[in-house]
Amino acid sequence: MKRLIALAALFAALSGHSQTKEIDSIAIQLAYQKQDSSKVDTSLRLIKALYKAQEYKKALLYISETEQLSSSINYTKGIADSHYYRALIYSNKNDYFNAIDLFNKSKKLYTELNDTLGIAKVSNSIGLLEIQRGNYNTGLVNSLSAIKIFEDQNLYEDLSLAYNNLAEAYLSTHQIDKSLEFNLKALNVRSRLQDSSGIKLSTKNIALLYSKRKEHRKAIEYYEAVLELINPETDASLRGEILPRIGEEYLKFKDYDKAAQYLVEGLKLNRKTNDQEGLLRSLNSAGRLNLEKRNTRLAESQIYEAFELTKKVDNAEEQLKNYKLLMALDSTKGKFQNAYKWQREYFSLKQRLHFLNQPQLPINTDSIEALILNDSNATAALPTPLDTSVINTDQVKQLKLLSYGLVVAFVTVLTFLLLIYLKRKSTIKYTQELEEKNMQIQLQNEAIMEQKLHLQEINDVKDRLFSIVSHDLKDSISSIKAFLDLLKEDSISKEEFDDLIPELSENADNASLLLFNLLNWSKSQMQNLEPNPEHFNIQEVFHSKIRLVEQKIEQKRIVVIDETQQDFIYADRSMVEIIVQNLLTNAVKFSRVGDIITISNKDLNGKSLICVEDTGVGIPNENLKRLFQNNNFTTVGTKNEKGTGLGLTICKELVELNHGRIWVESTQNVGTKFYVELPKTKTEDHN
Repeated sequence: MKRLIALAALFAALSGHSQTKEIDSIAIQLAYQKQDSSKVDTSLRLIKALYKAQEYKKALLYISETEQLSSSINYTKGIADSHYYRALIYSNKNDYFNAIDLFNKSKKLYTELNDTLGIAKVSNSIGLLEIQRGNYNTGLVNSLSAIKIFEDQNLYEDLSLAYNNLAEAYLSTHQIDKSLEFNLKALNVRSRLQDSSGIKLSTKNIALLYSKRKEHRKAIEYYEAVLELINPETDASLRGEILPRIGEEYLKFKDYDKAAQYLVEGLKLNRKTNDQEGLLRSLNSAGRLNLEKRNTRLAESQIYEAFELTKKVDNAEEQLKNYKLLMALDSTKGKFQNAYKWQREYFSLKQRLHFLNQPQLPINTDSIEALILNDSNATAALPTPLDTSVINTDQVKQLKLLSYGLVVAFVTVLTFLLLIYLKRKSTIKYTQELEEKNMQIQLQNEAIMEQKLHLQEINDVKDRLFSIVSHDLKDSISSIKAFLDLLKEDSISKEEFDDLIPELSENADNASLLLFNLLNWSKSQMQNLEPNPEHFNIQEVFHSKIRLVEQKIEQKRIVVIDETQQDFIYADRSMVEIIVQNLLTNAVKFSRVGDIITISNKDLNGKSLICVEDTGVGIPNENLKRLFQNNNFTTVGTKNEKGTGLGLTICKELVELNHGRIWVESTQNVGTKFYVELPKTKTEDHN
């Protein structure tokens, strides 16, 4: 595979220059030749080079001159070849009737010359033309008849086209194994020819076929090979198609991180290039990813954006996926009537596609001779016309009686078939109604089961939460009460109590933060948090929240570097304050005496990037994946500070509610950086 990629890249760099050089060389040679068959052959070489370079106007001029010279010297091969190249150009211009007419004329001349190679080239070209028009049976017969000759004579360029024709025909008729076989053959030939565009096309087709065969690892291997072959500047459309396809393959393995990596890149690229089909594919796959990860709000936004695109983009396969996602989304939200509606749309489209995609090719296509022989036998078996001179009156009467009998038999059979049809139609309708009801019940049961699991999960979290809260609150409040009792009973002096005030204040702060996070977590779990976005200065939020943790900063002698700048963002201010407070509290909690905390914000691609960085103890790799999850994961701070593990979970939910994203980078014993990206202006997502 690596050798194939290297060859394709090298050929792409050299092919343009070599084509121009070849055309100029042949044109100079042609100018000095006599008006004979040698000049015709040279002219045909020039026509072939011009055709490859897609300079069709120049090629047609030389074809006309070549036909005239060939006719004047009675050179049949020159006339046949001229007809063939003119037909190829008409075919590329989608002029079907002129192309077929010229292909047949050239084939007739090649037959007269007994030129098997010429006949094979024409048959292969007709095969491609018929396949492109959807006449797969005719196309298959023509291409198969040409392949044996190409293989025997090692004609790789013609073989490449023939293999590709057959692969396309088999794919169009759902014969996946045969299509894969001929795509692999085409890739092998195109690698020999160093055909960079052909290599990319065949590699992509092979990946698609492995995906259809549910061999997803192989599909990923070939998709990634296509990405390595792609030039980002010239192949943006192909890259925009491949990225979401790889992401979808990783979804099959529940590898959400890898899937997200490719899908996010695909979304960005297709939005940038305004490739609506690529964007539709990316949105569908991203919607499925977020639905599986239970990011319902984001999934809903992406799935409905994809639904709007299906009205503009004619892609039945992606529309089918979108209906299925809409059905799953509404089932998850308990909207069973809507889910049932999407289910009907899904099965209706699926049935239409099933009838449109019925195979048109014979299953056994190994012997073209057998097909031709069958056609000739069928022709020979046709009855010869009656000699009207020998038909007498009795024969006429017998024929009339026979005709009447056939009419009666036909009417009887037709009536019988009509009755069967009506009964079958009634049975099918009843069966469909039962299937629809069963499907609706199944969807309801699945949604109920999913809700049950979700409630059980919330209940488990609640139990763990109350256990933590009861312990931590009890410790903090008991400690505060003990101090107050000592003071009340005059067991300690005022000076001793003053020395204990910092510890008493810390206990009060811990209890306050615990309740603060608990209340916000409770609201988010009830799913009734609705952001109220506005423009505000993020620098002001940082300064107000730094003041809240000043005492702890002084206790640990932490150095705070303020790199914030005045910058306005568009979000819910109270939610952003919660986010910043939690991140600052975390930074202080895991910083050691004398460590540094840096706060900053900057503009990045039209959005505001907020960063809270510390040089504290850092986070072990095994714990990084557990952050931002609803699992109450927490560790003690550098001075045994405790927490509920809810702070980062709340941060993630509030950031996503404001159409942003949050992530972390950390190295153990070096420090941690928390990043938050938020919008600066009102976007379509806020509507």
